[in-house]
Amino acid sequence: MADLTATLGAMTMKNPVMTASGTFGYGPEYADFMDLSALGGIIVKGTTLEAREGNPGPRMAETPSGMLNAVGLQNKGADYFIKEIYPVIRGIDTNMIVNVSGSSVDTYVGCAEKIAALEHIPAIELNISCPNVKQGGMAFGVCTSSAAGVVRAVRRVYPKVMIVKLSPNVTDVTEIARAVEAEGADAVSLINTLLGMAIDAEKRRPVLSTVTGGLSGPCVKPVALRMVWQTARAVKIPVVGLGGISSWKDAVEFMLAGAAAVQIGTYNFVDPEISVKVVTGINDYCDRHGFRSARELTGAMEWER
Repeated sequence: MADLTATLGAMTMKNPVMTASGTFGYGPEYADFMDLSALGGIIVKGTTLEAREGNPGPRMAETPSGMLNAVGLQNKGADYFIKEIYPVIRGIDTNMIVNVSGSSVDTYVGCAEKIAALEHIPAIELNISCPNVKQGGMAFGVCTSSAAGVVRAVRRVYPKVMIVKLSPNVTDVTEIARAVEAEGADAVSLINTLLGMAIDAEKRRPVLSTVTGGLSGPCVKPVALRMVWQTARAVKIPVVGLGGISSWKDAVEFMLAGAAAVQIGTYNFVDPEISVKVVTGINDYCDRHGFRSARELTGAMEWER
């Protein structure tokens, strides 16, 4: 059996498989389907300083090989998370990671500062790339100066592991990655959803209330794979790959492209047990191909330069 452990900054994981924010609730919702402790980490749904109602419906739509969402970071705020959710999840035997978002630098900082005080939360994923909120979100992740600015501010108040989630809706994702690395990010995760839309031809209206939303699922995998490969070659910090992973084979491909770990998102809705199946699949792949550890897969793709 291969050594599946992975590290992101000072955080050690049992294996490189995590669940993506917004697709796995807070974790306990999936406890009937799997042993949550078998995962390398669980990234809980997006959390903001203040409560958010999210966008009006309809805010989800199925598309060929994927889905669009415009939920808009609906959550009850950091204080509610600390009082009601944290006591429930603190005992789960895996890395519980909070996805932190905001509408201004101050709200990012305020939320991160509150989460920093929680002993059993070893890391945050700083979401500077959400495409379906009217304020903040993607605005911070699409240019180097704003991305660097919010990471710099959060780094001053957050001493634990900080993963920065990057947007694919940019010309050159490596520029953003290098900018956040320079400001103290411990790792980057990519990709967040692509900006897309759907139209109801009979009604001649957009399907989503917000017109556009975030596209995810198998259809985005080739784009995600390319961006992970580019980013892994551009930065020294670990890269977490996500976007369209629906099998162990997909996860291995992301690791061969340079990812130190992966996140599974949309496919949790299709197969609630997919994440543990991917853990098993990575182990089997390592055994079949003679890899002593999953870490040896990172960047192991052979190609002619």
